[in-house]
Amino acid sequence: MTERYYVVREDLLPEGILKTEQVKELLRRGEAATVHEAAERIGLSRSAFYKYKDGVYALEQTSRERIVTLSMDLEHRSGVLSKVLGTLAASEGNVLTISQSIPLQGLANVVVSVDTAIMSGELAELVDKLRAIDGVKRAIVVGRG
Repeated sequence: MTERYYVVREDLLPEGILKTEQVKELLRRGEAATVHEAAERIGLSRSAFYKYKDGVYALEQTSRERIVTLSMDLEHRSGVLSKVLGTLAASEGNVLTISQSIPLQGLANVVVSVDTAIMSGELAELVDKLRAIDGVKRAIVVGRG
């Protein structure tokens, strides 16, 4: 079955869904240390929180929370991958996974999954910066979501 998504005005949502997002907000802001503490403060059972937590997001959160997969061909020489990772860090991209192939004919393919939720700048700018690194022969976005 294909997942379907809806945008629903807040006043039409059931209380449990609204409170789930409030608990998540307390945790995001660091105003509660645990799910138990946040749920208790909001007046939501932990079981209701865990039931809804993976399916409830404020609209502004969904636009910020993005995972992007980048594929790059890098020259097999010291420091190239380090420069790529430094560029991602400077843009505030959070690297989730790195997979590198064995170098063939002097090039290694590197696939990096990056959480761009708090990344500064646009994704296209980041890809341009990666392409400009000496030793990066190709950099493309291969997936989003």
